[in-house]
Amino acid sequence: MERLRNKDAYRVAIVGATGAVGRKLVTILEERSFPVLELLPYASRADGRTVAFGGGEIGIRPIQEGSFEGVDIAFFAAGGDVSRELVPAAARAGALVIDKSSVFRLEPDVPLVVPEVNGDDIEQASRGIIANPNCSTSQLVLAVAPLHERAGLTRLLVDTYQAVSGAGLGGIMELEQGTRAVLDRRDPPEPHTFVRPIAFNAVAQIDSFHPDGFTGEELKVMNETRKILHLPDLRVSCTAVRVPVFVGHCEAVNMQFERPIGPDEAREILASTPGVVVMDDPSACVFPTPLDAADRDDVLVGRIRTDPSCTNGLHLWCVSDNLRKGAATNAVQIAEHACRI
Repeated sequence: MERLRNKDAYRVAIVGATGAVGRKLVTILEERSFPVLELLPYASRADGRTVAFGGGEIGIRPIQEGSFEGVDIAFFAAGGDVSRELVPAAARAGALVIDKSSVFRLEPDVPLVVPEVNGDDIEQASRGIIANPNCSTSQLVLAVAPLHERAGLTRLLVDTYQAVSGAGLGGIMELEQGTRAVLDRRDPPEPHTFVRPIAFNAVAQIDSFHPDGFTGEELKVMNETRKILHLPDLRVSCTAVRVPVFVGHCEAVNMQFERPIGPDEAREILASTPGVVVMDDPSACVFPTPLDAADRDDVLVGRIRTDPSCTNGLHLWCVSDNLRKGAATNAVQIAEHACRI
């Protein structure tokens, strides 16, 4: 880490540069003026494709032996199989790896980081690998952590309503094609990315089901939240649903605390939290929606109210652009934090 902090600019690799998150990483590196000495975009197939960066076009490179020699920072956004195979090689070559897959998230010696919440954990990256959380987890902990710090979180229930872009370009195409078919009074095409047609539908399965009845996505949210908040015994449960929205994950969050905390105090705390914007005026129908969150890095929070069914309970509703704070922006923020930019 100290080696990176002594540099003014960095050789940056993006593995999976042609996917939804990879493309967004390129955009956000430029938006945030990250000091890129050289950008190296990789994909499983090059096919003459390019990415726009720094006023020019950079050719996509096929991944091969030696791809990570001399790389300072390697972002991985190509899925679990690619990360499992290549992340250790990139780390051995000396790159700081920031991985979007779930492969390393729960490894005890790999920090799982949302910088505003647990940025100090970056210093524990002894293997040269930092994990980027699940997109639903990132927005959840950013909204919950400051309330936990004030009142002591003891129980957390979350229902997620997740945009199709969380499943990549295939999910986006499936929603678009299915919507056109329904509007044209045709049968929607057979689903491939999702287990049921997604157009005009809600699908209560993201990832495969486990023997306990939870899906892999739900278990990710539960286990990752415990790790990021440093609450290994937190009572937490999740139901994850895919909805026909292109960008922007929504979450209905129910919290119970050790100490009393009311809606007004919660709004005040969240309004002063970096990365959080409070949109909460029911009398004027002000609350966040995916359209409000699109192309923003903030987590938008509203519908804050007391839960009358338990002691010290609160409800809230939060929305975030899953391709930005849920994935690419958070990854770039990890790099900035690691390099002390």
